Parts: sequence; structure tokens; C-alpha cells
Amino acid sequence: MTTTKGFTLIELLIVIGILAILATTVVLVLNPAQILQESRDTQRISDLSSVQSAIGLMLATASPLPTFITVPRCIGPAGCASGVPAVCGGFGTTGCVNNNVRLVNGTGWVGIDLTGTSGGPALSTLPQDPTNSTVYYYAYAGVDTSKTYELNARLESTKLRPNMQNDGGDDSTCTTFVEVTCWYEIGTDPGLDL
Repeated sequence: MTTTKGFTLIELLIVIGILAILATTVVLVLNPAQILQESRDTQRISDLSSVQSAIGLMLATASPLPTFITVPRCIGPAGCASGVPAVCGGFGTTGCVNNNVRLVNGTGWVGIDLTGTSGGPALSTLPQDPTNSTVYYYAYAGVDTSKTYELNARLESTKLRPNMQNDGGDDSTCTTFVEVTCWYEIGTDPGLDL
């Protein structure tokens, strides 16, 4: 007579219980929401760095240099609320224009024509914030006479938020990290104070 061995109900319940404990521990330790926030912030930092590199390449190779649009622009579904220019990436002194266009010819949210770069533009399209909401979006401001500019984004992860306070810019007053005075800023404008 042959007997087959199998798992008893008690053994199966013990294994399921151990797997549940391990799954709960992994979720608590890894915190998937925080990991997603960090990956979006890494994308934001990379996007602005790519735009900065494209502008730098254009400044080094284009002749004559294009006009830098001086009215701040931002991209997002409602990044710049009409009549409330202060919400446009921290740029509020001269007003702003909400621009959902991702073209690199100066009509997009970056007000610099990048198509005059030797060998063609370094970017085929301008990036868009991974969330692209009224809180998280990209913004640009420039000064044509000095050919300086500033690019802004808001970071959301608790790990990378300090970058908004330590980037050397003037919009570093962060308490809740969603104030109009709290932005991650890069660019060539002295003091990043556009």
C-alpha cells in the first residue's frame, strides 16, 4: 500500500501566516509610496539638468544667440493661475504665462529657442513633470540682456526635499514644502533670484 504525503491544514496556515508577516515587513521597511516619490524627484532633477545642458550647448554653439523670453513660463494643467502669478514656480515679479507646449523652438514652456544649436537641438521635446499637477510642475524665467535663466521644480519626497533649501536659490523658505517660496532651482542667474 502506498501513501501520499501532503501538507496538513495546520502546516498550510503556518506558511501563509509567515508569508503574511514577511510581506507586511517588506511593505513597512521599503515604503513603496516613498520609493515612487523619490523616483519622480530623481526624474525632475534629471529633466531640469537635461534642459540646462541643452541651453548650455545652445549658448556655446549658436550664433547669433536667440532671445530669452523674459515673462516667466510654466507647464502644467494649472501651473500658472490667471491673476495669481506667484504660483508660477516662484516667479511672481513680472507675471507668468501657463504654457503646455513642449516645443524646443522658444514657444514651449522654456522661452529660449534651442533649435539654433550646432548640429540641431539637444532635446527633441521639452520634458514635463511626472505628476504635472497644480503643485508639481516645471517653470522657466530668463533675462535676455544677460542671457541668464532659471528653471524650477518642486520636489515631493522627504529624502530629496532638502535640495530645495540647499540649491543656492532664493526660493528656499520651506516649512510644508509646497509654499510658493519653496522650489528646487537651477540655472545661470546669479543668486537664482528671478
